[in-house]
Order: sequence, then structure tokens, then C-alpha cells
Amino acid sequence: MNVLTFTRIRSHSMKSVFFSISKIRKITKIKPIVLMVILSSLLLSGCVKYDLGVNFNSTNNGELIQHIQLSEKITIFSGDYLSEWLKTLENRARTLAGSIERVSASEIIVKIPFTSAKELQEKFTGFFNTRTSEDSDGSELANITSTLVAEDRNFFLFSRNHLVYDLDLRSLAMLTTKDDSSLVNLDFSLQTPWGIKNIENDENAIQPEKHGNQLIWKLKAGDINHVEVVFWLPNFLGIGTLLIIGFVWLGLYLRYTLLPSPSVQLTVKEL
Repeated sequence: MNVLTFTRIRSHSMKSVFFSISKIRKITKIKPIVLMVILSSLLLSGCVKYDLGVNFNSTNNGELIQHIQLSEKITIFSGDYLSEWLKTLENRARTLAGSIERVSASEIIVKIPFTSAKELQEKFTGFFNTRTSEDSDGSELANITSTLVAEDRNFFLFSRNHLVYDLDLRSLAMLTTKDDSSLVNLDFSLQTPWGIKNIENDENAIQPEKHGNQLIWKLKAGDINHVEVVFWLPNFLGIGTLLIIGFVWLGLYLRYTLLPSPSVQLTVKEL
């Protein structure tokens, strides 16, 4: 049984954008209320779209995908810092055998492969939980915390997976409006070959949207978001082992049941 234990994840895509604004506040000495007015004017149409996805192809094959889109206003407002941040993401992805695609100056896609639940844990932690001096600069965004817990129980041909994901976005309550719309669009998705069973036994559980074998959760800024699912995956290693055993058995059956034995063939030749 492979067990994916506790791991913590930070939404660096959001934190990096808003941390750049906190830096401007320190340099210019802008009062908080004035800074909020400026921030609101920039974010009226939603400036950050962050999609975090986990795709399982089988028990031993999967991919962690991040799709980050920033508005042109944010790109112009903090272009230098974002360039530095993108380089940091690229270095982290390469360290974890991943890749990064820059679709445009304001859009990137990060892909990190994994071959087991244990490796997913290590890469998840290695990518998201790498702290810098800027992360611990006293910003409220340091309170954005998350945990991902998963269990992988192997039944030879198949594996049963139980995944729990919690993301605390209460420190981003200022980015929500009175009608509960958010200035930051955050999605978490999970895709598997055979579908997913969503479990809603927590007060913070979110109802997902279903698209085939993929579930998408719209995360809410200002709340604690809870995702819990159960799904089954094929174990191709076990299936391959079973096929090899089957072919070996079939060969032995044909050799000693349908075909004449070597002793019989030798007797015929002597005659």
C-alpha cells in the first residue's frame, strides 16, 4: 500500500501577484485604504485565473498541471517581479523533472509528472512548499495554507484511492465582493480513467462540476475549501504480470498437452 501523507501547498501564483503590491506599499508609503482603492480598480474584471489539476492515468502514471493566467493590467503593474517569479517557477519545475510552457507574457502552463502517490507527495511539497525570504515577510498571504492527504491501496490489478484536499483562503476575504463573486478565479480539478466519487461529509465541502471523467471545484476566496474523493485506478504493472503468467501457462499447456512429448518424437525417429 502506498500512502500519500500530509503535504502543504501554497498558491504562489496568487501570493506573488499580491506580494508585489505590498512591496509597492513599503516603497511609496501609500496608506492601506488608498492602496485598496488602487487594487480594486485593477481587479474589477478579475486579474488572476489559477487552475491546479491532478491527472491520474493509472496507479503508476500521472501529471500535476498548473495553468496560470494573469490580466494585462497585473502584468504591466508588476512586470519585473512577475518575470523573476516565472523564472523561479521554471527552475522548480525543471528540478522536479517537469516542464513549463510560456503561452504568452501573462499565461504559463507547468507540468510535473509523477509515477506513484509517494512521488506525487514529494513533488507537490517540493514545488509548493519551497519558502523564500519574501514569503515570510509578514504578509497576510503567508496565511494561505493547504494540505493534501491521499491513500493508495493496491489490490494487484486495481488500486483504491482516497484523496482529501483542504485550502484555507480566509486571508483573501478582501478580494470577494458583496455578491460573493471573487476577484481571483481558482479551480482545482481531478481527472481519472474511470470517474470519481465526490464525498460531502464536511461543512466546507464544495460541490464540483462534472466534465466526463473530470471533476472541477471552484475554490472560494475568503473560505476554507474542502475536497474529498474516492476513485479507482488500473494497475498496469499487475495487469502486465497477470498477462505474462497467462502466456507462460498457455505455452506450457500447449507444450505438454497438445504437442507430442520429446520421448515420443525420439522413438519415432529411431524406428
